[in-house]
Amino acid sequence: MSGRWVSCFNPTYVDLIFNSTHPLSLTVLSFHCSLITDYCSLITDYCSLITDYCHVASMTTSSLPILIVICGATATGKSSLALQLAEKFNSVILSADSRQIYREFNIGTAKPSLEECERIPHYLIDICAPQDNFTLAQYQEQAEDLINNLHYSPLFLVGGTGLYIKSIVKGLKIPRVSPQPDLRRQLQALGQSYLYQILTQVDEEAAKKIHPHDQVRTLRALEVFYLTGKPISSQQGENPPTYPILQIGLDCSPESLDKRITVRTHQMIAKGLVAEVQNLGDKYGWDLPLLQTLGYAEIKQYLLGEISLEQAIDLIILHTRQFAKRQRTWFRADADIVWFPVDKENLLKSVERKIILFLEGLSRPDIKTHHPD
Repeated sequence: MSGRWVSCFNPTYVDLIFNSTHPLSLTVLSFHCSLITDYCSLITDYCSLITDYCHVASMTTSSLPILIVICGATATGKSSLALQLAEKFNSVILSADSRQIYREFNIGTAKPSLEECERIPHYLIDICAPQDNFTLAQYQEQAEDLINNLHYSPLFLVGGTGLYIKSIVKGLKIPRVSPQPDLRRQLQALGQSYLYQILTQVDEEAAKKIHPHDQVRTLRALEVFYLTGKPISSQQGENPPTYPILQIGLDCSPESLDKRITVRTHQMIAKGLVAEVQNLGDKYGWDLPLLQTLGYAEIKQYLLGEISLEQAIDLIILHTRQFAKRQRTWFRADADIVWFPVDKENLLKSVERKIILFLEGLSRPDIKTHHPD
């Protein structure tokens, strides 16, 4: 094909083409013009193909989700801030709270109200019944599916359950083994000391990371080993997602947080926490595992006549403070979290500005940013 192009510059052909008296000149000229037209058409087709390819590649890149995490200890105002941010960025909220996933557990878990859910769609709340066992692996699977299929930029992942958040942002590899109550009861009967000795023999790596007195993790490691035939340590690790993530942490001084916890506890009582616990106990029985958790366990003690209501309230405040301290320690260990003091003036604008700068740094054509006033 290239030889046909080269022939155009042969002196004989040139003379033939431009010699109007030659009988073949017009024919040859017409032939070469046709040839040039064909090549131009071919080049146009190739350019169009390249353009389409670049467009598809751009769409593929821009279709990657963007995740903004709002985390921190309980009572720091995560939900309120996230609600305002989601409105500003025309987005939705994915909950990262291990108790808000359960239906009917509303007041004690500070679940978003119906009005708040109407303002902004919330996902991963009310997704299972109180008696169901919902695993970390199930949460990760559902959350990742939503992140990859909800067409919002950015998405907001909000909550205080550190392991839920870590399973997403770090891409934790989690053994797909659900809890086995019967097996656990049989293992527990052997005693923790003997169980830990077994663990050191079947999974030395896991044993190095688990305290000899940590029965929960010891049981889980042995459970996975007996059901899969493989050490749990060989099934764990991290596979971080490829999409961009910004983690925002809300911090609070201990004195200020204590006040927030006290106020919130009394608000829960005023909203009807006692009646909620009573209804749950009557419906599902007082042995329901969720009724042994923070806020519910203390009110349960009151309803069963073991302590007074004032004592129950004081215990909720105390236990919530202890829980918040553990949460703060967990999140502080993650160097990727950008921290903002909740008592800071213009907290919303400060966080909004940080998110905008993050989005602009991605140079994504599908992201529309607006600067706060």
